[in-house]
Amino acid sequence: MADGAPHTEAREYEQRDSIAKHPLLPLVARGVDFGINGQRIIDDVSFWIGSSGRTVILGPNGAGKSVMLRLCHGLLKPTRGEIRWGDMSVADAREQQAMTSQKPVMLRRTGNDNLLHVLRVKGVPLGERQALVDAALEQAGLTDLGGRAARDLSGGQQQRLAIARAFVLKPKVLLLDEPTANLDPAAVRGVEELIGAIGAAGTKILMTTHDIAQAKRLAADVMFLNQGRLLEHAPAMEFFSSPKDPEAARFLAGELPA
Repeated sequence: MADGAPHTEAREYEQRDSIAKHPLLPLVARGVDFGINGQRIIDDVSFWIGSSGRTVILGPNGAGKSVMLRLCHGLLKPTRGEIRWGDMSVADAREQQAMTSQKPVMLRRTGNDNLLHVLRVKGVPLGERQALVDAALEQAGLTDLGGRAARDLSGGQQQRLAIARAFVLKPKVLLLDEPTANLDPAAVRGVEELIGAIGAAGTKILMTTHDIAQAKRLAADVMFLNQGRLLEHAPAMEFFSSPKDPEAARFLAGELPA
């Protein structure tokens, strides 16, 4: 972390935030490292997030964005340091979260049954399941496709189904890892509209992308990660108009590999 600046900027930003307190916020990371086989992937990352808006982790490929997201969700454990969601550990907070991956895995069944499977595993009473599935499919714009085999859907439809599957139980936090990677512009628009609707309803969105234009469209605040280091964390408007970190400025100018 460069001279502690990202942590300070984030705290000042969140102190100005007027959104009502979210049950799992603030999300706080303190001195987080993560490495594998002696290679440090996340390097002394600290941040403080208190807003229930959309936080975008932005950076070039290989920056450590996906690893950082998995650390926040508890799929990985820090080598050093700590992450907490409000007053809860990552493990305890995970029950109130859901996450999608860049390449969603669809079960060999219909879209409708992919969502029903989640509700069955979570122990939702049988009589309540279909109404929840119908609402989730409608929100995702997939009502007419719920009876089709999930693996026969297009890439964009599968990603919207994956988000609907993650959101069917209305988690407090939704983590999205590069949700529109390798999609065509029309599919990207559909996924972004769904993300926007979920965020507008009060769910905290934490997502990764290397797409600068997408971050501009979706982010309330931006965490810029490069080579495992958090170099800047600021409100989106500030970050894109006048980035303070030189590497962030170079990335926005197209001088770092995307």
